Amino acid sequence: MSKMTGGDIVVRALEDEGVGFTFGIPGTHNIELYDSLARSMSARPVLVTDEQSASFMADGVARASGRLAAVNVVPGAGLTHALSGIAEAYLDGIPMLVLACGIRRDTGRAFQLHDVDQLAIARPVTKVQLRAETGSEIYATVRRACQIARRPPAGPVLIEIPAEHYIFRHDTDLELPDLKPARALTRQGEQVEQARQWIEASRRPLLYLGLGAIEASADLVALAERLNAPVATTISGKGVFDETHPLWLWCGFGTAAPSFVRKIAASCDLTLAIGCRFSEVGTGSYGMTPPGKLIHVDIDPSVLGKNYPADLPVVSDAASFVGAVLPHLTARSVDESLRREIRSGHEEVREGWKTPTPDKSEGVYPPHLLETVQRLVGNDAIYTTDSGNGTFLAMECLRLAHPRSFLAPVDYSCMGYAVPAALGAALACPDRQVICLAGDGAFLMTGLELLTARQLNLPVMVLVLRDRELAQIAQFQQLALGQKTCTELPDYDLAAICRGVGVEYLALRRNSDAEAILKQALTVTGSGRPIVVEVAIDYSEKTYFTRGVVRTNLGRLPWPDRIRFVLRALGRRLG
Repeated sequence: MSKMTGGDIVVRALEDEGVGFTFGIPGTHNIELYDSLARSMSARPVLVTDEQSASFMADGVARASGRLAAVNVVPGAGLTHALSGIAEAYLDGIPMLVLACGIRRDTGRAFQLHDVDQLAIARPVTKVQLRAETGSEIYATVRRACQIARRPPAGPVLIEIPAEHYIFRHDTDLELPDLKPARALTRQGEQVEQARQWIEASRRPLLYLGLGAIEASADLVALAERLNAPVATTISGKGVFDETHPLWLWCGFGTAAPSFVRKIAASCDLTLAIGCRFSEVGTGSYGMTPPGKLIHVDIDPSVLGKNYPADLPVVSDAASFVGAVLPHLTARSVDESLRREIRSGHEEVREGWKTPTPDKSEGVYPPHLLETVQRLVGNDAIYTTDSGNGTFLAMECLRLAHPRSFLAPVDYSCMGYAVPAALGAALACPDRQVICLAGDGAFLMTGLELLTARQLNLPVMVLVLRDRELAQIAQFQQLALGQKTCTELPDYDLAAICRGVGVEYLALRRNSDAEAILKQALTVTGSGRPIVVEVAIDYSEKTYFTRGVVRTNLGRLPWPDRIRFVLRALGRRLG
């Protein structure tokens, strides 16, 4: 036993768990904790401009590196400001530790500053909510919270530590020999064997991979090649399978995908879905039908068969399942016709994206922008996107060879994610170039974190996709309703904002300037400084995703309502 302050105990627990960063804003209740963090050699406190950004940064650390980070907030307002990022992590399955300081519980006083029921507030968006009732419980409780956050299915865990525990010293036992391992996994032998038999008997299986398959990445290419199976991923799972591989199809395979993808998927007679939940966004508003029998593999039994009935649900983590079936599958001869069909399909898509002839006209074509970025930065870059058009453009245009390269808010789809997530990724992966794709509406929410980027000398390139609209919703409104309402943004001077926070600024206004401007930007990030590039983005061409979702939802309406919607939109356009 040793006597330590509550702040020192928390820091020791964070160090022992390998938590390298805590993000937040210090307040009255947790200044003792910050004092302890200032003395830590490995748990680094990072000051943010808004607690919403704190949770997005912690999310960015986890997605980019696989390592746990902490959100460090004062009671009440600190937690409620951070809830958006906590909920994003919860719905997307991202581990996160939420250190929610609590009010003093030793005074007997009511109506204290920031006094709300934090555990009740956090309950819908965290895996578990814990409270250290005594100072001597802090170390074990923090360690337990970290373990739970990492354990599949991963997610945020909140621990409330009443403020008086930081002030006083406590007897502390730092020995925890009975901690369970982070990966308490399940694999049911009969189900795995049944899955193997069905896969072997199939003529052409389709692999559908989500973010939950990330730990199996090393074996997924071998699995696809052994089966000659085309591979689609979820949006969150982008990069889990090498997208330069000749068997990679697309992110998704339903109405929100190109026609060649839908055709190849329909030719399959079995779907092997690993580490995915068939969520609304990932499926293009449930606009896909798994071909043939569905084998659904996930560590979380609650997702199996939830949206699509599984003919064979298998409760297992991805790595254990793939490791169990792969050695026992018969290697099939290479199907050159399938590979040619996939290759020609991608070539047709690229041809459809052909950049307009560069001239003096304004506007930057998104495929040209993203192709140029990727050609200049190589295959090791990390991309962060924001809710809306930027995510779907990047999902469709980028070709990523590695996991942990695409950080996007998907199932919670929270605006304001891209900039702070990019900072978290840059802190966690200082050897990788980080490219942030922020819509101009989302930038207004968390763009002031550029100040944090400058303060920390984080070499992120922030591409602000400027069309002066909330583009994704504006497109939905125009397509479905024939008019836009409350989606046109008031104008703002981005160059002036950048000057105000001390970050360098460049403007990219036409296709012909893309390479030169982006090379200038990379010179700045190469010297260890952040930069903003204002891109006059041309959204005139809709993404496959946008067109597919509109088509899917319109097709679900009864015919009278379908006709009414179409006539209303046409009438408004003609009027």
